[in-house]
Amino acid sequence: MMGGEIVAAHHTLSTKGGAEMKKQKVFILSGLIPALLLVLAFTYYPFLKGIIMAFQDYKLFDLRNVHFIGLGNFKNAFSDPKFLMAMQNSAYWVFFSLIFQFLFGFTLALLLKKPFKGRGIYQGFVFYSWALSGFLIGMIWKWMFNSQIGVINDILLQLGIIHERIGFLSDPKWAMTSVIIANVWYGVAFFAIMLLAALQSVPSELYEAAVMDGASSFRKLWNVTLPYIMPTIIATTLLRAIWIFNDPTIIYGLTNGGPAGSTHILSSLMLDKIIYAGDYGAASAIGIIMIVILLLYTIFFLSVTKAEKAGDF
Repeated sequence: MMGGEIVAAHHTLSTKGGAEMKKQKVFILSGLIPALLLVLAFTYYPFLKGIIMAFQDYKLFDLRNVHFIGLGNFKNAFSDPKFLMAMQNSAYWVFFSLIFQFLFGFTLALLLKKPFKGRGIYQGFVFYSWALSGFLIGMIWKWMFNSQIGVINDILLQLGIIHERIGFLSDPKWAMTSVIIANVWYGVAFFAIMLLAALQSVPSELYEAAVMDGASSFRKLWNVTLPYIMPTIIATTLLRAIWIFNDPTIIYGLTNGGPAGSTHILSSLMLDKIIYAGDYGAASAIGIIMIVILLLYTIFFLSVTKAEKAGDF
C-alpha cells in the first residue's frame, strides 16, 4: 500500500513538473514571438524583397509595369560608367580611409596609454568626432573646404603653400581626396578607442620580461604589444572596412556624389538610384553586388590574416 502511494505521489509530482515546464516554454515562446516578428518584418523580409527586386524592372513611378527582367539590372550596372567609377572610388575610399584611420588611431592610442596631466581632456577631444553623425561631419568639412570662405584655403594661403584658392569640392581632381580626408578624421577616434582599450589590457609582466631580455622599445612593440592586441586589430579593421564601404553619409554631406558623380561610391550611387530615379530594381542590384563584394572581402581578409591564430606568441 505504501509503495502504491509513493508511485502515485511521484506520478503527481511528475505531472505537475511537466505542466510547469510546459507553462515556462509557452511563456518564453510568447515573449520571443514579437521579437521574431519584428526581425522577420524589418530584416529578412526587406532582404528577400530586395533580392527579388534586383531581378525586376521595378520603378517607383511605374509600379503598374513591374516585371521580371532576369540579369538586366546587373548588365546595366556593369555597362554604366557611373557604376564603374563608383566601384573604383569605393576601392580608394575604403583603402586609404582604413589605412590612415588605423595609423593615426594606433598612434593616438599609444600616446594616450601613457599617463600625463590632462589626459582625460585630450581623450575627450580625440573621441569627440565619433559622437557626431557622418552627415554632420560632412557639412562641417564642406564649410572648411569651401573655396571662398573655407579655413583650409585660408591656412594654405597664409603659409604660402598655394597662391590661389582651390575648389576642393568642385574640382574632380581634389574632390575624392577631400572626402577621404574628412572620413579619416571621423574614423580615427574609433581605432583610438578600441586600440587604447586593447593596449591597456596587455599584462605588465610581459613588458617586464622583455626589458629583462634587453628588448628595445621597438622590439617590445613588435614582439609583445602587436601580437597581444592582434585579435582586436583584426576585428576592428574588418568591421571598420565594412562600415566605411557601406556608409555614404559623409559623401552626401560634403559633395552629394559630385562633381559629375566623381565622388560617388557604390552605397551613395545606390541611394541616388532610389532618391532621384526611383529605380528600386537597379538599386537592389547594386546592393546585391555590394553584399557579394563584402563576402569575398571578409573571406579573403580572414584567410590572409589567419584570424584563428591571431594573438599566439
